[in-house]
Amino acid sequence: MYNFQPLHILLILLLIVIILIALWMQQKTKKMTDMAKKARKGFDDRTFKNQLAKMDADQVNKLLASVKRKKHDRSHTASIWLLLTGILAASIPASAQATQDTKPLLSETGILITIFLLIIPVLFALIFMAIKIKKVAARHNADINERKARKLAEYLDSLPAVEIEQEAAKRNAAISYRLSHKELSGELAPEDSKGLISIQEEKGLPFVAIKRKAALRTAVAPELSRLVIWYLITATFWLIFGTTVGEYLGIKFVAPDADSLSWLSFGRLRPVHTNTVFWGWASLGMLGLGYYSVPRVGNKPLFSYKLGWYALYLINATVLLGNIALMAGINNGGGEYREYIWPIMLLFGIALALTLYNFLKTIARRETKEIYISNWYIVAAIMFGITIAIVAYVPAWQNGLGETIIQGYYMHQGVGMWFMMFTLGLVYYYLPQQLNKPIYSYSLGILAFWTQILFYTLIGTHHFVFSSIPWWLQTVAIFGSVGMVIPVAAGTTNFLMTLKSGWYQLADSYTLPFFLVGTIFYFTGSMQGTAEAFRSTNLLWHFTDFTVAHSHLTMYGIISFFLWAAIYTLLPRLTRNEAPQITVGAHFWLALIGLLFYTVPLMYGSTIRGKMWMEGLPFIDSVVLMAPHWLWRAIGGTLMWISHFFFAYNLYKMMPSTQIVDVNEKAIEILQTENNSSNSKTMG
Repeated sequence: MYNFQPLHILLILLLIVIILIALWMQQKTKKMTDMAKKARKGFDDRTFKNQLAKMDADQVNKLLASVKRKKHDRSHTASIWLLLTGILAASIPASAQATQDTKPLLSETGILITIFLLIIPVLFALIFMAIKIKKVAARHNADINERKARKLAEYLDSLPAVEIEQEAAKRNAAISYRLSHKELSGELAPEDSKGLISIQEEKGLPFVAIKRKAALRTAVAPELSRLVIWYLITATFWLIFGTTVGEYLGIKFVAPDADSLSWLSFGRLRPVHTNTVFWGWASLGMLGLGYYSVPRVGNKPLFSYKLGWYALYLINATVLLGNIALMAGINNGGGEYREYIWPIMLLFGIALALTLYNFLKTIARRETKEIYISNWYIVAAIMFGITIAIVAYVPAWQNGLGETIIQGYYMHQGVGMWFMMFTLGLVYYYLPQQLNKPIYSYSLGILAFWTQILFYTLIGTHHFVFSSIPWWLQTVAIFGSVGMVIPVAAGTTNFLMTLKSGWYQLADSYTLPFFLVGTIFYFTGSMQGTAEAFRSTNLLWHFTDFTVAHSHLTMYGIISFFLWAAIYTLLPRLTRNEAPQITVGAHFWLALIGLLFYTVPLMYGSTIRGKMWMEGLPFIDSVVLMAPHWLWRAIGGTLMWISHFFFAYNLYKMMPSTQIVDVNEKAIEILQTENNSSNSKTMG
């Protein structure tokens, strides 16, 4: 029996993707050809009535007005098929002719990698071709609709006005007809004298509820809209890339011998995963949303769009170059989350400095007297981000234990004073926007702001309890962790009380569930961090996978869910395009269920593992114990990973679309133009 290796499966999957793309392109070109054939046909009585049936009330009225004015005046041909069966057939050796000593050609890792590397550019070329075909198809459809509209206008012009008026009157009557919803039940109240049926006084909810559309806002400058959209596009790309790496790492826990390549080793890929989702996904997503909210609350345009683009280029260059360096084995040593070497991370620092200057100049020119609280959080987060990077990368004070203390400071300030502080600022803007009501308490927001700065900056060394770091410094970190109850409780209360009178909107909105889940995890995840800081719990959970579950509960459950909520709130207002509600729902539930499948088994298994260590049982027994929990980790991670593709699809559907030509609207416009032209000549 042939033994399939992981690279074989990956190769076959790539080939399937290529075939699917080819089939999609074939169907697209066939559809273009069919539309072109239909467009060549003229209009007759049957096609005219079909076209009239597609008109709405406004279009029918415009047509009638045009007819009345007229009465008054007069009184792809190709299919694409890819023949890849040869490569697929090569992956299955002829067992009848092979001897036991003959090694199949595709069992050689070098051959597989070569084929894999050859297929990658082909796949990207096909994807690029598919994008081009889609654009060509959109232009082609627009041209066809233009021609169809002209033919419809000519046909309408040739018809007697009376006939058009009769058909339009029928269409108007059909449009205006409304059901009374009593056609079957009648006017009588339901009654069951025999006791055979169950009468429900209240209507039940439908299986799939129809959500409300996003409310339109005032026009946004095209330059700002384009800048924000590109931040979100690049952030989504790094989300897909970073979590794909994370998915592969999760698989390695249950299949550690999946590969033997140095650049795919766990030690190199793990920092690629964390740094990509930190600096690529979360940072770009936050900044993109911030570039919209900061000028909006001050009623002034952004100070410099050019600086915004420079920051975007620099951050993407940081993530790209940093990941290449990490996979090549070039890193900053043992500093977790600061594995990028300093020349690369310097680009990120410059981007933050440009953004800070841009935001400060924008806020300084505001028309409002007060600086809204969201801008407090956002500007403070960028200031702390720059400070954290300088402290972490300047080597002067990082000798011996100094490096360990700085590492604890960097890790926790990065999460709490960069990601959390910035994201909370976004929530203070986007949650009231979505609910169309002010934040519950400005004072609670200020309390949370200053107490977070007071306590969070103290807690870094609670990662090194029972280490050789001075005991008093460990105690200060534990004290700061307990103090974090104040800003977390204040922020959670503020968000929930803002939602309080708007709970009825939760069932009708596809964005508010993201806000609600983010708020719940903000409280539970932060309180979990406080609980982990005590010496007794640190003794149980430290060095286990409990910390892995906690980091995903916070960075994913809080940061990512809040970012998705804000993106789903903002983009429909920018582009006037909604994402399909079914795929938004799929994204939400896959991400939430996947996160729970990921974190709960790890927390449960890690608690038992910590107790085994405290009881002095053999270490290998705890490894065996964790095997099923690591499987659940891989399953949960897979669901989360799949949800990101739904999110990317939703982002694509919310992008600005090519203008679609409405045949009816265009035909009526042509008729009106011709009538106006003839009127002008008559008047002359």
